[in-house]
Amino acid sequence: MAIDPASTAYMLLCTALVQLMTPGLAFFYGGLVTDTSVLTMMMQSFVSMGVASIIWYTVGFSLCFGESVGFFGNPATYFGMMGVNVNEPLMREGKVFIDYIPGLLFVAYQGMFAVITPALMTGAFADRFRFKPYLLFLSIWLLVVYAPWCHWVWGGGWLAEWGVWDFAGGIVVHITAGFSALASLLVVGKRPADAKDLDAPHNVPFVALGTALLWFGWFGFNGGSALASSSTAVAAAVNSEIAG
Repeated sequence: MAIDPASTAYMLLCTALVQLMTPGLAFFYGGLVTDTSVLTMMMQSFVSMGVASIIWYTVGFSLCFGESVGFFGNPATYFGMMGVNVNEPLMREGKVFIDYIPGLLFVAYQGMFAVITPALMTGAFADRFRFKPYLLFLSIWLLVVYAPWCHWVWGGGWLAEWGVWDFAGGIVVHITAGFSALASLLVVGKRPADAKDLDAPHNVPFVALGTALLWFGWFGFNGGSALASSSTAVAAAVNSEIAG
């Protein structure tokens, strides 16, 4: 199938909008914590943009959308962006896997989901995680939790074969992040006993700015999940405004 210029332009915009959500999340969480935790909280979101991107473009995308090897995606299918073309749709096993947009654009768009998903968990990590252990956790989590679930649901894995359909990340993003955050807290335990005023936001304007950026980004997050400039994208974008 030929590349559709309208869908390509639309998905480029949606990719940028979803990228904007991670800085928005940094401001949102940064404003909610105490002034002593704001830098750590914001850096946990921003560092995900770098670490997750490196993992994604080397092996992460292939683990998510490569050919199925048992329950998992084949890390060799698209390792280092091998077989991903900027002028053609994404191909897998000799067939078109994603239509209308360049394969590299699909990689970039899905990469924004991989960036923000671990960052969503950081709201539960306030005053609990040090920065270096968080970097290790982020890297391992993307490989052993996010990648399998993404492949099972979006990459044609066993859940997709059973008919499970996740339009914009309700399972792959939000459920995995939510349950992983809960499981992590069961391991690291409660915040320090001497911590005070943890429920008082330190900067309400930061929270408002983060909310605005996240809301703006939702139009790319949900609308872009149609992967084309189509009536489905319009419905998703309008519903994002109504639900927001």
